[in-house]
Amino acid sequence: MFTRGAGGDEREVHGAVATLAARWREERPARQGQRALVRGDFDALRAAGLLRLVVPVDEGGSWVDVATSVRTIAETYRVLAGADASVALVSVMHPAVLGFWLASADRSQAAWEAQRAAVCASAAAGRQWGTITSEPGSGGDITRTRATAVPIASPAELPGATYALTGDKHFGSGSGVTDFMITTAVPVDGAEPALFAIDVRGRPWDGTAGITLLAEWDGMGMAATQSHAMRLDDVPSVRLAWDGPLEQLTGAAGPFVATLFTAVVLGIFDEAVGTARPALAGKAAQLRAYEQVEWSRAEQDHWVAQQAFDGALRAIESGDPVRAMHGALRAKEAIAELAEASLTRLTRVLGGGTFSRRSPFAHWYEDVRALGFLRPPWGLAYDGLLATSFVTSAAES
Repeated sequence: MFTRGAGGDEREVHGAVATLAARWREERPARQGQRALVRGDFDALRAAGLLRLVVPVDEGGSWVDVATSVRTIAETYRVLAGADASVALVSVMHPAVLGFWLASADRSQAAWEAQRAAVCASAAAGRQWGTITSEPGSGGDITRTRATAVPIASPAELPGATYALTGDKHFGSGSGVTDFMITTAVPVDGAEPALFAIDVRGRPWDGTAGITLLAEWDGMGMAATQSHAMRLDDVPSVRLAWDGPLEQLTGAAGPFVATLFTAVVLGIFDEAVGTARPALAGKAAQLRAYEQVEWSRAEQDHWVAQQAFDGALRAIESGDPVRAMHGALRAKEAIAELAEASLTRLTRVLGGGTFSRRSPFAHWYEDVRALGFLRPPWGLAYDGLLATSFVTSAAES
């Protein structure tokens, strides 16, 4: 089902993104060699309406709720990932972050609703969101933050209490491209970690505005995501206005977020199998028995991955939060393993040339490894799987 708002409908956005992706595939060698993002790509995606997919219908976008909107949003980013993995991963952070405001079913908190409306308005105006929550030594658990936040009186575009935030962060994907980033810290006027939004527009990275570049991203995979490490020193931020435990927000948004990241890696997986098939078809009769089996297993694994992804979407569409979380995590971890194993199989069949940086498969292999480390990373994901394995519905939790 597609939904329509004042800013157009999901079908139009999906088609516009698919058109861009088709053109960007023709530029694949140059794109896979990049180590930095190109702002023009994000301008094109903004013009295509991608940022408005998470703007509610009554505010000019096409978002209804997680269960209604997740499939088309995920499929749109899946298509984009097949053309440019780095651009897709940075772009998908935007709906993932807004998911914290959109996934919560509680509409009774006035301050939260005012902030949610302002955040959605920023997306409608073309502002791009991202995240820089991870910290060294945290194991990917955003609640294990050592960053601190001190209340301050400072004007901000978003409504909410303002704080000066200090701490070391890494994996700030999209640094230099995003307008706002969320992160976690422990406020000095509270005992539990909280989420904060930082307006990063126009802030230099030399420490003069509270942000210092510690290390540029040099990853083997997702090479151009600019997932830099930063030090925050009394940087102004706005606390998320949610009046309740952080786990309530992360739990509500978790299935949506995990499935979006899965969509990106599945899109790369789609592209790898789709590229290998015609390359092998002309010499299928000459393949050795081992190569025949490896290709067949890679193709089979890709099919299984597609079924797992559809299963995650159906679990979220059911509206049951426990089923959604379990389904999303199962699909994410299964596809992480299937994609990495299958890219290995494809390179074995295609031969040693895939070790070359000129081969798209060398890049795709490193790119798909990212999924296992994306929110939630391996350890936390399996904690979540175990916690939901023996509960079949929200009523039993």
